[in-house]
Amino acid sequence: MKQTKIVASISDRRCDQDFIRKLFFAGMNVVRINTAHATPDGIRQIVENVRAVSPHIGIMIDTKGPEVRTTGVAAPIHYSIGDVVKVFGRPEMETSHDIINVSYVDICKDVKVGDHLLFDDGELDMEVMENEGPMLIVKVKNDGTLGARKSVNVPGEHIDLPTLTEKDKMNILLAVELNIDFIAHSFVRNAADVKAVQDMLDANGSDIKIISKIENQEGVDNIDEIIDACYGIMIARGDLGIEVPIETIPGIQRQIIRKCVLKKRPVIVATQMLHTMINNPRPTRAEVTDIANAIYYRTDALMLSGETASGKYPLEAVQTMARIAEEAEKDKARENDIAIPMAPNCDQREFLAHAAIEATQKMGVAGIITDSETGQTARNLAAFRGPVPVLAICYKEKTQRWLNLSYGVIPIYQKEHVSSQYMFFAALRMLRQKGYIELSDKIAYLSGSLGEGGGTTFLEINKVKEVFERRYQFHLPDERVRK
Repeated sequence: MKQTKIVASISDRRCDQDFIRKLFFAGMNVVRINTAHATPDGIRQIVENVRAVSPHIGIMIDTKGPEVRTTGVAAPIHYSIGDVVKVFGRPEMETSHDIINVSYVDICKDVKVGDHLLFDDGELDMEVMENEGPMLIVKVKNDGTLGARKSVNVPGEHIDLPTLTEKDKMNILLAVELNIDFIAHSFVRNAADVKAVQDMLDANGSDIKIISKIENQEGVDNIDEIIDACYGIMIARGDLGIEVPIETIPGIQRQIIRKCVLKKRPVIVATQMLHTMINNPRPTRAEVTDIANAIYYRTDALMLSGETASGKYPLEAVQTMARIAEEAEKDKARENDIAIPMAPNCDQREFLAHAAIEATQKMGVAGIITDSETGQTARNLAAFRGPVPVLAICYKEKTQRWLNLSYGVIPIYQKEHVSSQYMFFAALRMLRQKGYIELSDKIAYLSGSLGEGGGTTFLEINKVKEVFERRYQFHLPDERVRK
């Protein structure tokens, strides 16, 4: 019964159909594939198993984007405070205790004396003491251990990397081949980074939607142009919390959610939502509060990473998140909702969606039904964050899966070519069977009189009981069969 959507990361090491089915029934809406830890064959296996469980589960694949990582190590390396280490941009060479090699060849060009190199999501801090051309000399600032291919962050510096690696390009082509629904592009810095991915998709005739991962200060600074350039946003708090002062994360999260809601773009809050549940069956109180606050801030979706990809309690993590979400949705105050002003030149779909949400407050409407070719009307309804479920009848399976990231939307795929009236009654019966509405309630219906592709042109409100009692006299503006 939750309205907030859940994205769960799945590894090719644990992706059997029974496992995916359990997560799906527990409340998972979208599967995320982390390409840093999956082979092409592993990605194919995940997609095949997800589609076998249900064609209605959305699938999201990551690109790694412009990131820097250490190279391989023979065994984890321990460092102590005061150790002096040399750092080279030599991706072809392994790392040892005295020499750390990283994937970015020109790292010395973008790093200066006094900068800090943060390894493995900030677990290990080293300060740059000297920059000697092809080599940095750094001093270890805390005890820690460095494993293979760990992240490298340089807070405050622009790292001049191309937005797409060769591996990213191969994974995008694989995503097109497998008809995946979303690409989550990492370390997006500006609209040009989004365009680089979109150009590849356009060149291959793909309608995959781009989710921009905000993970550095540049992404925060350019958030408006990034939102305009993509389908949705992921607030990836792991790297973001390293790249910017950690005390600014809550404010940045709240600001980005607000901007996405105003622009009617889906927004996902990610990283360490239930991190404790990687190894423990219960979350901390702080994690529960973190999830609830993200919902109070009006996020569309929440994401689980290691909790479901490699953790000991993946099913419990999804179940826990779903329970917290359902309770937080009951508790959140309507007066704290983000007010979305109606522009003087707003389009018809937006105006009618706003009117439908208004009707839930002023007329007691208990549910909203809409049909959709593109999903735009349903996304408008999601942005207005109404208190009642929105059942979206989709003419394409892809549209249904795209709407799996939109708050409060229950997307269903209408496979058969049937009349609007048939679809409306089927949707109404479904809402009743699921316990969302009663006979005494009112229902709102948003659709188009001009048929498929004509857009939303009307809003109709009726009492559920009267619709069922007078079904043979009930007529909708569009009585033609959908083709």
